[in-house]
Amino acid sequence: MKQPHTHQTHPAIIKRLRRAGGHLSSTIDMLEHGRTCLDVAQQLQAVEKAVQQAKKALIQSHLDHCLEDLVGPLDPARRDSLDEFREITRYL
Repeated sequence: MKQPHTHQTHPAIIKRLRRAGGHLSSTIDMLEHGRTCLDVAQQLQAVEKAVQQAKKALIQSHLDHCLEDLVGPLDPARRDSLDEFREITRYL
């Protein structure tokens, strides 16, 4: 049986996703109640932003924990490459 795969960052990621779910529910409600397209578009932007931030946090957490555990100790040159890879993922 496979062990649960959790990191310390998962509760914060779950919080972000719940926030996105709340924004999405609000967006649906806004459409059902005839709110303006501008209001709905702004709410959809909030949904996208919350999901995007959750994705970034998950990827960074994976790099910080799983990838490093997989490759083991690195010499300084490879450590720099891994650190650069981590940094560039912030632009996803």
